[in-house]
Amino acid sequence: MLEYLETHASSIYAIAFTGVMIGIVFWEMQAPRRQSVFSHWVRWFSNFGIYVLSAFILRLLIPLSAMAIAATMAERGWGLFNNISVPLLVVITVSVLILDAVHYLKHVLFHKTLVLWRIHRMHHTDLDFDFTTGIRFHPLELIVNVVITLTAIVVLGIPVVAVVIFETSLVVVTFFVHGNVRYPASLDKVIRTLLVTPDMHRIHHSARISETDSNYGLIFSWWDRLFGTHVAQPLRGHEGMTLGLLEFRDRKHQTLPWMLVCPFLGIARHQASAEQDNVTL
Repeated sequence: MLEYLETHASSIYAIAFTGVMIGIVFWEMQAPRRQSVFSHWVRWFSNFGIYVLSAFILRLLIPLSAMAIAATMAERGWGLFNNISVPLLVVITVSVLILDAVHYLKHVLFHKTLVLWRIHRMHHTDLDFDFTTGIRFHPLELIVNVVITLTAIVVLGIPVVAVVIFETSLVVVTFFVHGNVRYPASLDKVIRTLLVTPDMHRIHHSARISETDSNYGLIFSWWDRLFGTHVAQPLRGHEGMTLGLLEFRDRKHQTLPWMLVCPFLGIARHQASAEQDNVTL
C-alpha cells in the first residue's frame, strides 16, 4: 500500500484535485450556504487565473516537488527521521501532524507579520466564499509556503509517503473547507471536534478583524483550540457575516491585475472592531 502511494503519487493527487473540486461544485449548486454577492464569472476567471499563474511561477523557481525532496533525503540518509529507529507508521503519523502544525503556525505568521500579511491578504479580498477561494493565493505566498514546507521536510527527513498523504489530504481539505456548502449543524459540530469544517473556516474570511484573525487551521481543528484562536460562530451568523476585507471592496480588486499588485498597494488594514456599530459588517 505504501509503495503504491509513492509510485502513483502524481496520479493520486490529480484524481483527488479533480474529483473533489467537481464534487464540491455540485454540492454548492445543490445546497449553497450563502447567496453570492459577486459575479461568478469574474471571480472564477480571476481565481483560476491566479492559480495557473502561481503554479507556473512556482514550477520555474522551485522545479523539485516536495516528494522529490523527501526521496532525496531518504536516499542520502539526511534528516532526523532518516537517522533514528522508529516504526514507519509512527514516523508517518508524526510527520503528517507536524506538517499540519507547521501550516497552522505559518498561517498565524501571515496574519501577524506586516510584510507577510500584505502577501496573504489577497486571499482574503475575495468578496464571496466558494471552492475557488481555496486556490486564490498570490505567487509570493505560495513561494513562502513551499520554502517553509520544504525546510521542514529536509530538517526532519519526512518520508515520501507522509508527504503524499499530507499533500493529497491538503488539496481535498482545501476545496472542502472553502466550499459554500450547507449541511446539518449537528454534523458540523461532530466533524469539528477533529477536522476543520467549511463553517469553521468561513469565519476566518469574515471582514471583522477579530474573526479574520481566528480559525487558522486547515486540516485538524485542535490547533486553534490548543492555542486559543478558535471562534465557534460569527457574531452576525453565517448568513449575515460580511466576507472579504473592508479596505478592498471595489470591483476592480476582484480582477487578476489588481490581485497581482495587491501586496504592493499601500493600503492600511481597516481597524473596524467588533464593538464599532457604526461600521457595517
